[in-house]
Amino acid sequence: MLRIDIPSTADAKINNSIFDDYGLPTSENGTDTEVNGDLIMLFEDEEEAVAYLDELEDYAGDLDNNSPAAPIVNALITAINNDEFVQAYLE
Repeated sequence: MLRIDIPSTADAKINNSIFDDYGLPTSENGTDTEVNGDLIMLFEDEEEAVAYLDELEDYAGDLDNNSPAAPIVNALITAINNDEFVQAYLE
């Protein structure tokens, strides 16, 4: 099981409700929450994380830059892209 921490930023308050609030696609294995409140995305493996990343990138391409979902989608994409296991898989 691959767990990717998605921290909140000043521009994007990340929590479990973002998927319903903004109509975002979810990962097949769902999410969890850290003690500090960070959202954790759960994936079976790196391949599943990359497939979800592709889906998010397609979704982001359809968003207007001024959309309230844009900083949240960007935070998700950045966190998944920066994960060391995803990076190794992509190399």
